[in-house]
Order: sequence, then structure tokens, then C-alpha cells
Amino acid sequence: MLAFIPFIVLIGLLICCISVFGNATLDGASQVSLIISSGVCVLIGWLSKRLVWDNLEKEITTKVANCTPSIIILLLIGAIGGTWMVSGIVPTMIYYGLQILSPQWFLVSTCIICALISLLIGSSWTTIATVGVALLGIGKALGFSDGWTAGAIISGAYFGDKLSPLSDTTVLASSVVGTPLFTHIKYMMQTTVPTFLTTLVIFLISGWLIDVSGEGDVQLFMDGLSQTFNISPWLFLVPLVMGMMIMRRWPSLVVLFLATLIAGIVALIAQPDRIREIASPEGPQGLLGLYEGVMRSCYDSTSISTGISELDKLVSTRGMSGMMPTIWLIISAQIFAGALTATGQLEDIMRYFQRLVKGTTSLVASSVGSAFFLNITTADQFLSIILTSSMFKNMYAKMGYEPRLLSRSCEDGGTVTSVLVPWNTCGLTQSTVLGVATLTYLPYCFFNLLSPIVSVSVAALGWKINKKIED
Repeated sequence: MLAFIPFIVLIGLLICCISVFGNATLDGASQVSLIISSGVCVLIGWLSKRLVWDNLEKEITTKVANCTPSIIILLLIGAIGGTWMVSGIVPTMIYYGLQILSPQWFLVSTCIICALISLLIGSSWTTIATVGVALLGIGKALGFSDGWTAGAIISGAYFGDKLSPLSDTTVLASSVVGTPLFTHIKYMMQTTVPTFLTTLVIFLISGWLIDVSGEGDVQLFMDGLSQTFNISPWLFLVPLVMGMMIMRRWPSLVVLFLATLIAGIVALIAQPDRIREIASPEGPQGLLGLYEGVMRSCYDSTSISTGISELDKLVSTRGMSGMMPTIWLIISAQIFAGALTATGQLEDIMRYFQRLVKGTTSLVASSVGSAFFLNITTADQFLSIILTSSMFKNMYAKMGYEPRLLSRSCEDGGTVTSVLVPWNTCGLTQSTVLGVATLTYLPYCFFNLLSPIVSVSVAALGWKINKKIED
């Protein structure tokens, strides 16, 4: 039971941090909490004589190194957020979206739009950072709370990510377990599709029941956008080009970099006045002034005056610098995960999960629960999938179950729940990109909340749970 002490300490510290700092918890208090909890891990390991300091340093270094691609992606997403806003791409999406989407159908439409885009491009992160940001702005104009809109965006994006053959988590889950990719996707549909349909029904009913009359001024937002930015359908070419690059399976880092670069060039052509507004008044003028404005839109916080306070908040960006608290938290979380692994406490906890297995239902529940627990402890969905598959692969084989049952359980418990953990790389990224705290959108991410429950329920019913691999 000593292995659970660091988590008890962490949970206690985080509760205190949320009580004291509120939404500013991620600015440093959460990071300190993770470091203190890591110290508790080390102390327990030292007292139990299971700590080898060289192993601790190596484990922490390895885990921090493994999240380097995510950190680079975060920086590029920060740059995209700035350039896509200043260039008028996101304002154009909001402007035309306000003309198409009605309040009653907004939530369910948002969920479907994000699901289709994420399914096509295979990335929930990219979907949320681009179309998701625009839909959040539309939701604000229509009068919906950030929690409802973000919940619909995330639910749709993670549905598409989970079933897309282009998704890295989908490919990872199938490959580490040894299940053919499309066999894995087809089997996941038995739990994922019913969950998504239930989610759509919830958003459909909620959209008609939530009273947003008088709370949002659509025309005011549209006028503010058209007077501030040069709105044009031609700006949709940038996301279209980005989608084509993703469909051709270009590397994510290359796509995000080129999308940022193209948006910067478009900003110079379509929004030169906004670029000059971002550049410092005492700085250089002319071409150098425009260069400064584009660079600031990539790395610095930007604020554009529209004359409407709510709209000003929406079109403001934080650039790469705004991602630094998130990156700091990711590194702190990896230190905690490294301390747990090096001291053997993570292994002790996983053995506890395995002892709970008695039959089909408990087997699936343990693997789903393990994946979610690893999202909390390792703060990374990829590690959650890899470690869960490694721990349970032999057990599934020994009990005669198909590998596809394990790969599905890894996704039902790992992929979709990662965004619900405030210090997980997914939770951190989406809360930062959308500007909505994890605990604010969590109650409305119905797809993510229901997926683990449906997965275990289907196992309890024994539906399509076979012990013989079918052709």
C-alpha cells in the first residue's frame, strides 16, 4: 500500500491548489505539487531500499526525452493559434459559421463536424487547435458556456481520432497488441459507435433545452469581425491545403510548421493592418515592422481591438510563449512518472490491478481501469497504451481471449480519458488551446466519460467476446 501514498499526497496537494489558486493552478502550483509528490516517491524508495539513484536519473531523463515530440507539437500549435487568428483564417470560420449554425443544432453539429474532420485527418489535437477554436468562438457568440462547447468539440474530435486509420494512437494500440489495424478499428466500432450515438442524442436534446436567447449577440460579433478583419472565403484555402497534406500522411511536425508558415504569409497579404497593430509602435516601420508583427504572432501574446470586449478576448492569442506553463507541467509530470517507475511503485500498483482479474468482466475492467490510471500517473496516453498492453497481453492470451479485445480496451480506457486528466499531455494541451480549464469541460465530454463504461458493460454482456480468433 506504500505505492499509493504519493498519489494520496498529489491529490491532496492539487485539491489545496485548486482551492487557493483556482484557474491559475496550472501557472506553477500544480507543477510544484508534482515535484513534491516525486520527492515522496524517492523517499519511500530510499526507505524501502529499492532506489538506485542512477536508475532514477536515467528513468526521468528517458521519460522527459520521450515527450519531446509532444513539446515541439505544442510549440507549433501555439504558433498556429497566433498566425491563424491574425491572418483572419479563424475569424473567417467564425463569421461564416455564425450564418450557418443555429443555437438549437449547434452542439450536435459541433460534435459531428469535429468527428468528421478528426476521422479524415486522424488527429484530435489538430482538429481542436484549428476548427475547434473557431467553433468555440461561434459558441460564445450564440451564448453557450465554454464547458458545453468544449465538451462537444472534444467528444467529436476524440471519436474521429479513435476510429481513424491515420491516428497515431489507433495504429499504436493495434501494433503493440498485435492486432491488424482494420480488425482493431472494426472491433472498436462495437463500443465506440453506440457511445457516440448516445453522445449525439445528449447534445441534441441539450441544444433544444438550453436557453441561450438574449445571451449571445450574433450580429454584433459578425459586425466586429468584418470591421476588424478582411473576411474572405479564399482564406479557407489554408486549412484545405493543410488537410491535403495530412491526407497524404505527411509528418505532423512538417504539416504544422508549413501551416504556420503559410498563415504568416497570408497574414501579410490579407491583414497588413492587424500585423502593424501587433508590432510595437516604437519599433521599426515598413517591411521590418511587418516582419516584427508576423514574428510576434508566432511566439508572443497578441491582442487585437475589435471594440467588443468579449470578441477581444476571443481573438487574442498566446503564441508559443503561452504554451510554456503547459510544457513545464508536462516535464514535471514526467519526473513524477520516472520516480514511480524507478522505485518500483508503479509495478506494485499494476500487480494490484492484475490480482483483481477473475473473469471476462473483471479482465476488461482491470485493463480499462489500468489505462485510465496510467493516464493519471504517467501523464501520457502513449505510455498508458503501451504499458497496459504489456501488462495484460500474456493474461489475455493465457485466458484465451482475442488480442483485439485488449487493443480495444486500451483505447477505451487510455485514448479517450487522457483529455480528462488536467496534468496529462492531452488534458493540458486542449485546455491551453481552447482556453477552457480541464475541470470546466470535463462534465460535458460525454463521449470520453461514457466510453470506459460502455466497454466494461459490453464485456459484462459478453457481446462479441470470443475466445477463438475469427477469420
